[in-house]
Amino acid sequence: MKPWAGTKKFSVLFAILLLPTILYLLFVRGEHNFAHLPFVTYTDIDGSEQKRAVPTFSFIDQNGNRFTDADMKGRIHLVDFFFTTCPSICPIMTANLMKVRDRFAHYDEFGILSFTVDPERDTPSALKEYAEKRRIDTDRWHFLTGEKDSLYRAAYGLLCSAMEDSLADGGFLHTEYFVLVDKEGHLRSREDDNGNIIAVYDGTDAHSIRDLIDDIKVLIAEYNLALKKNGE
Repeated sequence: MKPWAGTKKFSVLFAILLLPTILYLLFVRGEHNFAHLPFVTYTDIDGSEQKRAVPTFSFIDQNGNRFTDADMKGRIHLVDFFFTTCPSICPIMTANLMKVRDRFAHYDEFGILSFTVDPERDTPSALKEYAEKRRIDTDRWHFLTGEKDSLYRAAYGLLCSAMEDSLADGGFLHTEYFVLVDKEGHLRSREDDNGNIIAVYDGTDAHSIRDLIDDIKVLIAEYNLALKKNGE
């Protein structure tokens, strides 16, 4: 037998038997070293730990259709708060959302919700124009508007903040956060280096966006594993 024949045979076996497993672990676990994305939790008044969920809401999207928290069920969502005339952080937030959207364009069970903090100007038609100018595919991306107080309550429930401020650029202050929500309506995120749940992602930071993309992969893999276990 030629001296390189055994090496070649081993390489073939490695490619068939071990390489798929290694690639799977790299895809599912990555730097996390787990196949589960933690829940964002809070301590209830009775001292029990509870999963933080999306608050109840009902708003109107860019097409004039009503969209509620119930419509989020069955799909992973990324959430942010913005306004169409924002001169500061909103353009880069929207650009980063588009990057994430493009990364998961093949995955039908992923969507984006962008809530305005300036509903007086951001009517459904204004939101639609905003999306069209940026050539945003709105098939699974809803831009939402409604009563200001209700929008600001939703922001608070989603660990974001929004308020009018005459001294701020554009007249409004809002957080730069992206919030990741699973198919059941629970907030999910990774832990930091000290084991604390980060809860939200910085929508203006490139490193945070890379972490977010990795975490969405983990969450998708988690659902795929559950389907396999259930034999679906």
